[in-house]
Amino acid sequence: MSLMALDVTEQTFEQEVLKSETPVIVDFWAEWCGPCHAVAPVLEKIAEERSGEVKLVKVNIDEEQGLSTKYGVMSIPTMILFKDGEPTAAAVGAQPKSALERSLGFAA
Repeated sequence: MSLMALDVTEQTFEQEVLKSETPVIVDFWAEWCGPCHAVAPVLEKIAEERSGEVKLVKVNIDEEQGLSTKYGVMSIPTMILFKDGEPTAAAVGAQPKSALERSLGFAA
């Protein structure tokens, strides 16, 4: 895992995501989920290309079931974009970079 994607928990979610001054992509994933591992480098690339504009964090749904329930995560990977503490866009499933960028509102 790259240094960019920080693992967040219920304890750190508010500080890292809800109170973040920059938009945050939250990647809800699990260790056993193949598509989650497939999409991780794509998300890291998106965050890298928009360094300073957006940050990427990960939530392990097996360890943080409260967060996945709270945000209605039914299948993984689910990526939710938070701006000013509110979920503003979401993408579900491993998708190509361009599709993810569109779903999350980054498409040019």
